[in-house]
Amino acid sequence: MRHHDKMNEQLCRTEADAFSSYRKRLPEIAEKIIANCSDKECYTHIDYDPIPSNQSVVDIIDKFKQILFPGYFSAGKVDPVNLKYNMGQTVSLLFDMLSEQIANSIRHDCFRYDSECSECSEKGQEIALAVLDSIPEIRRVLASDVKATFDGDPAALSHDEIIFSYPGIFATTVQRVAHKLFEHKVPLLPRVMTEHAHSVTGIDIHPGASIGEGFVIDHGTGVVIGETAEIGKNVRIYQGVTVGALSLPQQAGERFRGKKRHPTIEDDVIIYSGATILGGDTIIGTRSVIGGNVWITKSIPPDTKVLMEEPKLIYK
Repeated sequence: MRHHDKMNEQLCRTEADAFSSYRKRLPEIAEKIIANCSDKECYTHIDYDPIPSNQSVVDIIDKFKQILFPGYFSAGKVDPVNLKYNMGQTVSLLFDMLSEQIANSIRHDCFRYDSECSECSEKGQEIALAVLDSIPEIRRVLASDVKATFDGDPAALSHDEIIFSYPGIFATTVQRVAHKLFEHKVPLLPRVMTEHAHSVTGIDIHPGASIGEGFVIDHGTGVVIGETAEIGKNVRIYQGVTVGALSLPQQAGERFRGKKRHPTIEDDVIIYSGATILGGDTIIGTRSVIGGNVWITKSIPPDTKVLMEEPKLIYK
């Protein structure tokens, strides 16, 4: 047994020495990485002013959910007795979190792009207040989204099920809040918010997209809606739909930035799975139905059905 213990001790010591020799190389590697941070070809944010925090964005979205759907996502019970206290505390916390991240986003742009100073902290508080003030309107529109989803989905057993679990409602909720920030010209933060929703749901809606009430994304995975898309009221979109831009030539991004590049979808349109609709001049007319897997780059008049020719199936 003693011989066996000695062998184990020797083995452990050999492993410890090997581990130590590897660790001795770390300072040299760290120095190389630090030197590389000065390379202008690489993207870094090494500054005294904080950049917007990704984790804070997730926390802000969670707080918005608590306020937009009271009682559904709160940590504790919300009842008629504690509603005033609970809501007041949540709104106050959200104001602090949101104003800080807005200020960080604006300040980041000021330093990174040598923009004119815009009193970042004061601007952050001003915009946060305006967005919070719009919550009753956002809530009203979201209620129309939930109702439209329920009315069109016989698989949904309750409105609660939709609010708790439907990815389309989560992605739309985040986009409607981010769109308010986008309208106030807050940089960076709105996109971080919608990309978080994208990573969770597979639904990619740019915060710049304008979306009317009664909007439904059914199933949702793979839906893409671009920055300058305009979507009317009571529009229903299924999985895998793209409302996107035509491909641009290389180096043309700056010339087209801010221009209308994505389609307009008018009221009461249904777009089935896999459809691709592209181009800033493309308008899908009111009450039209776009069938699955079609490719559209020109306008469609109202009350039109666009369908693929029936494929020929081969049975072997």
